[in-house]
Amino acid sequence: MKNPLEEMVVFTGNGSTALAADTTAAMGVELAPAIVGKFSNDEVRVQLQANVRGKDIYIFQSFGDNVSDRLMEMWLMIDAAKRASADRVTAVIPWYPYCKQERKFRGREPISARMVADLTVEAGADRILTMDLHEGAIQGFFDVPVDHLPNLPVFVQAFREEGLTGPRTVIVAPDAGAVERASDIAAMLGCGIAVIFKHHPEGNIEDAETVETVGELEGKRALLVDDFIFGGSTLVNAAREVKMAGATEVNACVTHAILCGDALERIGESDITKLYVTDTIPPQPSAPEKIRVITIAPLLAQAIARIHCNESVSGLLDEKLESRE
Repeated sequence: MKNPLEEMVVFTGNGSTALAADTTAAMGVELAPAIVGKFSNDEVRVQLQANVRGKDIYIFQSFGDNVSDRLMEMWLMIDAAKRASADRVTAVIPWYPYCKQERKFRGREPISARMVADLTVEAGADRILTMDLHEGAIQGFFDVPVDHLPNLPVFVQAFREEGLTGPRTVIVAPDAGAVERASDIAAMLGCGIAVIFKHHPEGNIEDAETVETVGELEGKRALLVDDFIFGGSTLVNAAREVKMAGATEVNACVTHAILCGDALERIGESDITKLYVTDTIPPQPSAPEKIRVITIAPLLAQAIARIHCNESVSGLLDEKLESRE
C-alpha cells in the first residue's frame, strides 16, 4: 500500500539538518535535496532540487546561530517553492527567532517577533509549525494557521523514568514568566511548585538577579523548568538559590538550548545535577555530560503527518498527554 506521506516534500535549511533528517526518517520519507549556501559576495544562495509543483512542502529551519543568514535561507526557500507552484508551504520552525522581542519594552524599540512573522508570511508560508513559544500570543502575529507544540509530551516521560514525580519533588519556575509552564508540569507529575522572582539589571538586560524565592524546598528534589537558555545566568542563579533554600538535588529542563557565550562552562560548574533539553537547537558536541538531549523528531513527524493528512494536531497532543497519565 502506498505511503500517503510520499506525496509531501521536505527540505531543510542549514539550521536544522540533523533534526530534519531524523524527522523524515521517522515518517519513512526521504529528505529532498537542496542547495543552501552562499555566493562569493556573501549573499545567500538557494536552489530546491526536487519537483514541488502541486505538492505539500515542508521547510525546516532553526536558529541556534547565524540567525540573519538562517532567516534569509528560510525566506528564500519558501519563495522558491511558491514560485515553483507548490500547493502549500509549511515552515517548520522548532525554535522561533526574536521571540524575546514580542513587545516594546522601552521607547523606540521594534517588535521583532512580529517582523519575523510578517516576512515569513510575505515570503509565501501558508502554515507554521513551531514549539514552545516564549509567549503564546506570538501565534496571533501570523495571518496563517499556526500549530504550536508544547514541551510536555517530550519531557514528562523522561521525568517519570528519573523518579521526578510526587510530593518529594518541587517544580520551580526560575522567573514569573515560567509559572504557567511549571504549573502544567507539576499537575502532570503530582508535584509541588515554587517560584523565583528576579529582575534584569538596567545595564545588562540579558543578565538576571534573584529577588525572592517562594515555595517549600527544604529536603526536596527540585526541577527548574523554562523555555530557553541563552547565557545561563537565570538557570544557574536559580539553581544556587534553590540549593540554598534546602533542596537536596537540583535538576532543570529547557526546551530550547541556545547556550551562548560561556553558557556551557556555567552549566558545567553549576549546582545543576542534570539539564534536560531538546534538539530544537542542534546539540553542541562539547556540552558537559550533565546535559541530556531528548529528541522531538517523533513528535514533529506525527504532527507533520497529521497536517499533511488534514487531521487534528491538537488531537495528537491530547492523545499523548492522556497516554502518560
